[in-house]
Amino acid sequence: MPYVVDFENVSTVGLESSPFADALAGVRANEARYYRNKFDHTFTTEPASESPQIVERVAHVLKQERGIEIGSPALETSDFEVDGTRMSYVFYESGLSINVMYGLEDGQKRAVGFKLAEGMEVPEELAAFKFARQKSKLAGVIRGSYFVIKGEY
Repeated sequence: MPYVVDFENVSTVGLESSPFADALAGVRANEARYYRNKFDHTFTTEPASESPQIVERVAHVLKQERGIEIGSPALETSDFEVDGTRMSYVFYESGLSINVMYGLEDGQKRAVGFKLAEGMEVPEELAAFKFARQKSKLAGVIRGSYFVIKGEY
């Protein structure tokens, strides 16, 4: 059953097994606030067990583009289209959030973004990336990085 992410009353629903559940819930709420304010889109998630195709899609892009395999179990996903761009999110037990932004028209932006919940270490599989810090009222300090997608998916 889909969960509408509330960015005013941050909840750990669906993320309870993460050692960084509160911070990861803040990261998720931060994304919900962004999409509400910029696109008037309601950000919803569902258990990864109910949406394995999204987890597989994100994993496929990571593997094909950079040979990356995420070792942490996926907890939740979100998948939607906004402003001509398909967004696929996976929230992992480790505190990691990954999104695949894929412009549907040729020449549009296509990238993979990583966000680390406050307190978590950089996962070994992402050690090659440099992470910038961003302060968030909802999530504390979020560290993020990205890479541009070169292939077609």
